[in-house]
Amino acid sequence: MANTIAQNDKNKLATAPLGRLMAELAIPTVFAQLVNLLYNMVDRIYVGRIPETGTLALAGLGVSFPIIILISAFAGLVGMGGAPQAGIAMGKQDYDKAERILGSSTAFLIIMSICLCGFFYLFKRPILMMFGASESTIPYADSYLGIYLLGTISVQIAMGLNQFISCQGFAKTSMMTVLIGAVANIILDPIFIYGLHMGVKGAALATIISQTISAVWVFLFLCGKKTLLKIRRKNLKVDFSVLAPVLALGISPFIMQSTECLVQLTFNTGMQKYGNDYFVGAMTIMFSVSQMLFLPIQGLSQGGMPIISYNYGAGNIDRVKKAFKLLFTTSLGFSLCATGIILLFPKVFVSLFSSDPEIIRIGTYGIRIYCLGFTLFGAQCACQQTFIALGQAKISMFLALLRKIILLIPLAIILPKIAGLGTNGLFLAEPISDFLAIFTTVTLFALNINKILNGMEKKPDTQPKK
Repeated sequence: MANTIAQNDKNKLATAPLGRLMAELAIPTVFAQLVNLLYNMVDRIYVGRIPETGTLALAGLGVSFPIIILISAFAGLVGMGGAPQAGIAMGKQDYDKAERILGSSTAFLIIMSICLCGFFYLFKRPILMMFGASESTIPYADSYLGIYLLGTISVQIAMGLNQFISCQGFAKTSMMTVLIGAVANIILDPIFIYGLHMGVKGAALATIISQTISAVWVFLFLCGKKTLLKIRRKNLKVDFSVLAPVLALGISPFIMQSTECLVQLTFNTGMQKYGNDYFVGAMTIMFSVSQMLFLPIQGLSQGGMPIISYNYGAGNIDRVKKAFKLLFTTSLGFSLCATGIILLFPKVFVSLFSSDPEIIRIGTYGIRIYCLGFTLFGAQCACQQTFIALGQAKISMFLALLRKIILLIPLAIILPKIAGLGTNGLFLAEPISDFLAIFTTVTLFALNINKILNGMEKKPDTQPKK
């Protein structure tokens, strides 16, 4: 089976022209991330416009999102760690190992989702209060999260296993995973929120139904005939011989996502301390707008990662270098252009989420400071995701810790206390940490990439033609 697949798939990842191949893989992935962005934003847009209670409800959703991000991070731990490992195994023509990675990852995701759901359901209210909820916003946060947690297993399957579809080169199928769920969410949100008068509970119910539809789609594809890597019953077990490298590599994207939970905790509590519920609501919007910048760049990287991982496993150094240069250029170009538009027209983006004049005033002012560092973020993302694609777990983990844990969170705690900066200190913490992290990441990449590639084991019989 493995040899037959390998001959059929020795494929575009190894031989197709890079520009066309990158576009073929990246465009659907970027589109999927844009749709995923809409998926994440639509709840906030609808909830923020609920008559009379919209402002408090939006702030309530804001303090529940750190937990949602943490749940998603566990999906990234397995998906972003397992997919590159499976891609490298495919490049070495070891499809049996790639399927063992897929099977073990699936079993681990299912077990982990049950544990996460139980833990957060038991302690959700005190955690929400710790994450910046007030007596006014806690009812909305508690209602939303209580329903959302019921769909934890769907979130894990849809987000975690979809990476294994992307790593095989099925970018359009991976895109459909997100598109199907997003369309369902957009349709169901107004029905549940306004039509059935369920408010934030309706937003949560629409989300978990949509995630369940996406999860079913992913599972059916990976058990079907078109997939190259198939979920097989014999592999559905936690095999630490293949899972340990997955978790070691996945710890970097896990840290990147899970620390967003700590970042939002720090910012929400800071905005509540130095500002009020309006500042918390405005901060929720700024997090949403930053996702508008981050997710498409991440989509570009995910489009390039299967090419880099496969050819690294196949020993084709030259093709890895060319793929990285193309990824770096497109990612940096996007971050410069997209951030520039937001900095020029901030009110347009803030007004998408709220019609409250005070939130619009705070958000329009703050977002110009907060998003400044994203102008060069494409450079960092391209370098960091390439480290992951090459299986460099230690460097990836350090870089994941650097931006948020080492730099951003301490700055967000210290700066508001300096010279009475208050909320301005919180706004400034983001661009300062971004610029320092970008400089460090690009420098480390330049110093290490040739050593990594030149030290890899070359296998002439598996090197494909360019």
